[in-house]
Amino acid sequence: MNKTLLAEFTVKPGFEERVAALVADFAATVRAEPGNLVFDVFTKESEPRAYWIFEVYRSEAAFAEHIAAPHGGPFNNQLVRMIEESASVLTFLTSTG
Repeated sequence: MNKTLLAEFTVKPGFEERVAALVADFAATVRAEPGNLVFDVFTKESEPRAYWIFEVYRSEAAFAEHIAAPHGGPFNNQLVRMIEESASVLTFLTSTG
């Protein structure tokens, strides 16, 4: 069964361009992971500093591999300094059909 989640965060004013570049690079890396099915990055139309990242992995094991990948830690360490939250807010989703 797929592992699906939504990651949300809000960029601090002044960091918009840096976060956009950081997220774009990270998205390309995650999309290349063998267990990743979807890594779609969105900003809220009415508030472009608000990011929503929709992620789908082949399985719980594929998600665990994503979490353990060496590129995640450096990405999160950089991101946390440029967002309003203390970390990305993760919401795990279940398909209803």
